[in-house]
Amino acid sequence: MTPLDFLDIGTRAAVDQALSRLVRSGVLCRVSRGLYGLPARHPVLGELSASPEEVAKAMARRGSQKLQAGGALSANLLGLTEQVPARMEYLTDGPTRRAMIRNLPITLKRTTPRGLATAGRASGTVAQALRFIRRPQVDDSVIAKLRSRLGAREKQQLIDDIPLVPAWIGEVFRKVAAP
Repeated sequence: MTPLDFLDIGTRAAVDQALSRLVRSGVLCRVSRGLYGLPARHPVLGELSASPEEVAKAMARRGSQKLQAGGALSANLLGLTEQVPARMEYLTDGPTRRAMIRNLPITLKRTTPRGLATAGRASGTVAQALRFIRRPQVDDSVIAKLRSRLGAREKQQLIDDIPLVPAWIGEVFRKVAAP
């Protein structure tokens, strides 16, 4: 959460001071400058760090920006690769920004409007994953994994978004959505 999320309650100065007091008392934790979260504790692991996805959403919300998971993250989310990205990269239409959650860097990387045409939808995640994997590595096993991971509604979204992606990704969308 950001101070902007609370401006309907009071002035900016009052909200900033209240958030600072809550951090000092341990009710909130400061994730990054201007970003706050509720501390979570695990009985064995102790204090848990904030969710990278929630931090990225809060950073994008601060500037009213679109947000789309980057290629490596999208491929991991869809199960196309077991490789866990060393840094969480998200595409946005705002300025490039970085934040650190403990030792995990989160990057909001500026991209073109065409790159964000399908942002926030399953087709955007699939398109980014395919860009990451590259055309030569997209084979029948990748298409089969995508078919099993996506529901009927998401497959229809792929068909609807074919005009918004490059031609080779559109061909893969058709194969994934085919009965």
